[in-house]
Amino acid sequence: MSAVKRHLAFASVERLSVQSLLLAFQRLFKSLLLPALGIVAFLILWSFTASSINTSLGEFPGPQAVLEQVQNLYQEHRIEREKEAAFYQRQEERNAKRLAEDPTYTAKVRAYTGKETFWDQIVTSLLTVMSGFLLAVAIAIPLGIAIGLSKKLNTAINPVIQVFKPVSPLAWLPLVTIVVSAVYVTPDPMFAKSFINSLVTVTLCCIWPMVINTSVGVASLNKDWVNVSKVLRLPALRHIKKIVLPASIPAIFTGMRMSLGIAWMVLIAAEMLAQNPGLGKFVWDEFQNGSSQSLSRIMTAVLVIGLIGFFLDRSMLQLQRLLSWDKSMELR
Repeated sequence: MSAVKRHLAFASVERLSVQSLLLAFQRLFKSLLLPALGIVAFLILWSFTASSINTSLGEFPGPQAVLEQVQNLYQEHRIEREKEAAFYQRQEERNAKRLAEDPTYTAKVRAYTGKETFWDQIVTSLLTVMSGFLLAVAIAIPLGIAIGLSKKLNTAINPVIQVFKPVSPLAWLPLVTIVVSAVYVTPDPMFAKSFINSLVTVTLCCIWPMVINTSVGVASLNKDWVNVSKVLRLPALRHIKKIVLPASIPAIFTGMRMSLGIAWMVLIAAEMLAQNPGLGKFVWDEFQNGSSQSLSRIMTAVLVIGLIGFFLDRSMLQLQRLLSWDKSMELR
């Protein structure tokens, strides 16, 4: 009997091992293989479609042309950084020579003013979008909490939100440009006006989803939690910190994710028109250039814009998981 029991136990363990392997394979298939198959199918479709489209600037760029442009853009960036290093080295040597000849000489250090590369423009766009987004967060979340806690304030401000929420960034940009030119007047500006124009436009366009989602999340708090807060007589700020914010995090982050996606889309259009030296300006300059490589360079920028948007969204999801009290929540 003991041998039969051992055999049955071994068979049961073996079945569990097989089931575990099958479940692990299913998870791997869903998380890695299916996305990989989708990407491969897209690349094949893109290659065949691109080869059949002819434009005034030549054949529409396929994956191979984009890959070549990635290498070219990186090479241009490396060459520009070498020029920058050589410029500062020559300046340092020249100042050292002048100081040796004249100890009273005041050395002057001039900034390198070479051409911004594609990778520099990526950094500029990221700095601009995050600056505008964080400014919108600082305004929208406190405002959304206040609206959610006060029905009277909600009734008063909601019409204003509904009017300005659908306004296009292209409509805001001329007004922002005029106001910034009138207000931001200084002989030695810390930031370029084009940067301020893009930042303010991004803030104006991504503030509304955060306000709406935050106010909805706060207004739909569990009544029992609110009653507990009243019984404990928590001060207003402590009530917000201990009850309102933890319960509203999912709604707040939903609004933040939507706003960050809108901010990234708005920024590219704003950079095209405001000529802020970011990815939008790169696309516009290549379109105006009209060279044989312009299409592939624009397509490269389009893919980079999409990838950055994807990683920004994933980063926001991870931040939500880190700050949320419910670690088992399903994030998509």
